[in-house]
Amino acid sequence: MNALTKSFDPTDVDSRTFREALGRFGTGVTVVTCETGSGPLGITANSFSSLSLDPPLVMWAPAKNSSRYPFFVAMERFAIHVIARDHADPCWAFARDGAAFDDFDWERSEHGVPLLNTCLSRFECVTHAVHDGGDHSIVVGRVERVTTRPGEPLLFVGGDYGGFDKTS
Repeated sequence: MNALTKSFDPTDVDSRTFREALGRFGTGVTVVTCETGSGPLGITANSFSSLSLDPPLVMWAPAKNSSRYPFFVAMERFAIHVIARDHADPCWAFARDGAAFDDFDWERSEHGVPLLNTCLSRFECVTHAVHDGGDHSIVVGRVERVTTRPGEPLLFVGGDYGGFDKTS
């Protein structure tokens, strides 16, 4: 049996140590998109989660220090795209540049929201609520439409992207 080797108060250590501990929890990878009035905007996020089945709600949390933050907390409509393991390029591109749409197959929804077409699942949302979450905000979206296909998700764990091998 392995024993835990490090215990600490996260307010007494540098944020990197806390972040590394959080990185032990693997998550899926998403790209969140919205229309800004001056063009489409995207951002890579692993802070996505389902929240409620009735009503259908999801949530994600943009960092307040991001230059894209003001657009995402002010948006009325947005889409969350679950990225496929074999289509990781959008996550890298939108992590670097919020206007990286020219490199990908995308279209606009009937409400003008940019939609990526190579994702595993896409949740088209209306902003339901925005809550303070420390150095992030928690954006809750009411899902109006879902588009999905089979495939393996891209995962993020320990500061890196990848997947996992299924065993029988």
